[in-house]
Amino acid sequence: MSYLNIIVKKYDKFLLGAIVVLCVFGTVMLFSASSIRSLEITSSRTDTLYLQAHLKRLLLGVVFMFFFMMVDYRKLKEWSLHILGGAVGLLVLTLVMNMIQGTSSPSRWLYLGPVSIQTSDIARIALIIFLAAFIHEKQEHIKDFYNGFLTCILAIGSIVMLVIIQPDLSTTTMILIISFVMLFLGGAKVQHMMATAGVSLTFLSIVIMNWDYMRSRIESFLNPETVRPENLHQIKQSMISLANGGFFGLGLGNSYGKNYFLPTPHTDFIFAIIGEETGLIGTLFVLTLFMFIFQRGIHIAKASPDIFGVMLALGISCSFILYAFINAAVVTNLVPTTGLVMPLISYGGSGVVVHLASLGILLNISQSKRSVNSDADWRKRIYGSDVDGSSRNNHVFTLTSSGNPF
Repeated sequence: MSYLNIIVKKYDKFLLGAIVVLCVFGTVMLFSASSIRSLEITSSRTDTLYLQAHLKRLLLGVVFMFFFMMVDYRKLKEWSLHILGGAVGLLVLTLVMNMIQGTSSPSRWLYLGPVSIQTSDIARIALIIFLAAFIHEKQEHIKDFYNGFLTCILAIGSIVMLVIIQPDLSTTTMILIISFVMLFLGGAKVQHMMATAGVSLTFLSIVIMNWDYMRSRIESFLNPETVRPENLHQIKQSMISLANGGFFGLGLGNSYGKNYFLPTPHTDFIFAIIGEETGLIGTLFVLTLFMFIFQRGIHIAKASPDIFGVMLALGISCSFILYAFINAAVVTNLVPTTGLVMPLISYGGSGVVVHLASLGILLNISQSKRSVNSDADWRKRIYGSDVDGSSRNNHVFTLTSSGNPF
């Protein structure tokens, strides 16, 4: 245990503490939200079926988190192209395996015996790592469309095309948003990004119009009076659950929505159960936790010893906060239903593991600034030789010339 204490002292203890609190709170709420469904599936033998599965995945995620906490994140830069290639390979394998099995459309999960993997989760973090490494190595070319920007767009496009045909519009949109944020902060030209965004929006619009389930979700959100009542059942029950909770909530385990009123209350709509059982106070507590983790991520990015660490921390932080707040926006009917889960709270397999692994990378970046070896060279390379003088104001690595905040 003393060895563990020594390790923990090196990392951002506030971030680590917030992760632990979020995991504990999420586990309690998942048990409450899934207990009725567990009793139904097991013929009343146990109410912990989903809890047991969640704890196994959470344990695996914690193992990965500690693994990446102790492995120098710079090694990911060396393997970034291989990691991206592996992610593309997994997406292709998902497509091929589902074609072999004769499914009508490609699935989002790759089944390896009893294990199922949502390969788009792995692709998302792989792309973040690749973009961070590319911006680090080719930052002077990122403004050049053919020699820099185009390479990033081809990498993003390869992932997006394989995810959209699963079909998974919500994850595709998330990947595009995160990628564009990283490119903007990496110094890409606004003109290039606006042109690419226009092409992306046109492409997504065509996809939405040609896939019934995507189109119906958009129509249900924009024109609820024109769709069938059953298409609005889930969101209506979600709003009822939130209203029932009021300010202080009905108390843990006392939700009405999980009693077959709200479909799948332990996955995409668990935030509604949090609101019903813990009230407005509980929902604000959860969102504040996510905001705090995001704030620590930005703090870590600013203090990172190199550009790769800055971009990697930013990508991971943006991904984490976007998933949380878009899920909350869906539950409160602010955006159309997406299928995105709330990180570390909703029931899910690979998502829990990938999010915890990503946070492990973020924790590793947080301790790197305390390393004597890294501190000796990063300031000279980023700020110039006068690390304490006026040169710091003029050159906070070359991103500042484009008006970006670092």
